Amino acid sequence: MILFLALLAGLAVFVLWKARAHEGRAEAAFPPEGRIIEVNGHRVHAVIMGEGPDIVLIHGASGNTRDLTFDLAPRLAARYRVIVLDRPGLGHTDRIDGDGASITEQAALLQAAAAALGAERPIVLGHSYGGAVALAWAVTRPEHVAALVILAGASHPWQSALPLEYRLLSHPLVGPLLAPVLTAVVPDSYVERAVAGIFAPQVVPEGYIAHVGAALTLRRDTLRENALQRANLLSEIEALHPLYAKITAPTEIVHGDRDATVGLAIHAARLAKDIPEARLTVLPGIGHMPHHAAPDQVTAAIDRAAAHAGLRPAP
Repeated sequence: MILFLALLAGLAVFVLWKARAHEGRAEAAFPPEGRIIEVNGHRVHAVIMGEGPDIVLIHGASGNTRDLTFDLAPRLAARYRVIVLDRPGLGHTDRIDGDGASITEQAALLQAAAAALGAERPIVLGHSYGGAVALAWAVTRPEHVAALVILAGASHPWQSALPLEYRLLSHPLVGPLLAPVLTAVVPDSYVERAVAGIFAPQVVPEGYIAHVGAALTLRRDTLRENALQRANLLSEIEALHPLYAKITAPTEIVHGDRDATVGLAIHAARLAKDIPEARLTVLPGIGHMPHHAAPDQVTAAIDRAAAHAGLRPAP
């Protein structure tokens, strides 16, 4: 028994050492692109570029600012002041607590961060999970949003089960034990292969993997926080979606009809009916990453939202 316990302790030490080493390499290879600001006692990573009307970009699950700074943010910076924020527990923004930040908690923190940067009433754009955060922002803080843009956003309840990896990582006992093991043993290439599935049926743009920092996703706290957020999302959306009719900000919704991650019929089509005067743009043949696959249509939707909000001339 003593030998077994010694071996178990040695294995635990080895796993923790490997996990810390992996995290160190990831953070050295993909440091913050912007600056860290303190908001209500929390460190928030913000990337700021360009001049013009303020627009805040919110990334999806397992992601970070780099997904949006690869192409979309630089495109917009010619005519907007772009603020890209890491959501809590992802990228380089601190977790709010150990229970997984809700979409309303995230909206509160990111809105406060934007205000601290001088964007009191920005256009708010959210992709995928970030779309749910953007909707929570518009519902709970309507005076702090000029217009709303939802890209392939999760907005309505669905029937499919939570994937096994999220069930395990979000479990109160299994999750804290499993996360260090995954950080220690799972190679970055695993996440890179998963990225290809998210882009389907399109291909991953050249240079995207080198830029996006997939290794950041495999850090212990990030694995755990991402899983908790994903596990809690359905119940949070069930509570939020009856309130969409209260959204008065000009709203543009962009969704691909080949999106296998966030289904068009379940989410965008219903959202367009729930928000008064929302405009839905359906992109034929496009999957879950419209800001990479159809950037011209996405920027056109942003320009329309800005014009309807009185921030830019009509396109």
